[in-house]
Amino acid sequence: MGKITIAIDGYSSTGKSTIAKQLAKSLGYIYIDSGAMYRAVTLYALTNGLIEGQIHNKQAIAKSLSKISLKFTYNDTLGYSEMYLNGTNVEQEIRSLEVSKYVSRIAEIKEVREMLVGMQREMGQGGGVVMDGRDIGTVVFPNAELKVFMTASPEKRAYRRYKELLNRGEQVTYEQVLKNVQSRDRIDSSREFSPLRKAEGAITFDNSDMGLQEQFERLHNYVMRVLESKKGAQ
Repeated sequence: MGKITIAIDGYSSTGKSTIAKQLAKSLGYIYIDSGAMYRAVTLYALTNGLIEGQIHNKQAIAKSLSKISLKFTYNDTLGYSEMYLNGTNVEQEIRSLEVSKYVSRIAEIKEVREMLVGMQREMGQGGGVVMDGRDIGTVVFPNAELKVFMTASPEKRAYRRYKELLNRGEQVTYEQVLKNVQSRDRIDSSREFSPLRKAEGAITFDNSDMGLQEQFERLHNYVMRVLESKKGAQ
């Protein structure tokens, strides 16, 4: 049975990466976390003094892109690929609330998006890929055979993210996380380049009241239907 491209878009903290990893593993597909790439660029900007307070130097960040090397390396123990920035594993660092505060602003920069979209398209050539992000079905893979748009209430998403950060040992409050989620929603949906929106033909998937197993089973069924349809058309 031929392999397809699966594009999963949606709001922050909807669990896109978690479900995308599950699907990729069950199908024997490659999983690509596009958000990790934007987070890695954000981490680079933070650690190199290109972001101070609420101000980020767009021109300096754009000029620094040639100095940034991003690579996903598969971790056999974890069962998925981790992000490496200039040869260093930054998987934990890029998940911090500090990076989350700025990533939507960095993702607004045209040069950043152009570089990363090019890399993502190259990674996904040939199908057999599950990629999640904000513009995968609209910009990166507009011809993906299966497009999913994930959503949930800001409160539900903030609570999930809050628990995740606490489990990693970060000192945060629920109010801080909720404010960050709401801010990212606003920025992601209103930015000039590749704003977050539902792709044409995408399935809306509201997981506000779903557990992980139910989410996986429903999305896996969608995949099977597409694969069967493709097989029947051959």
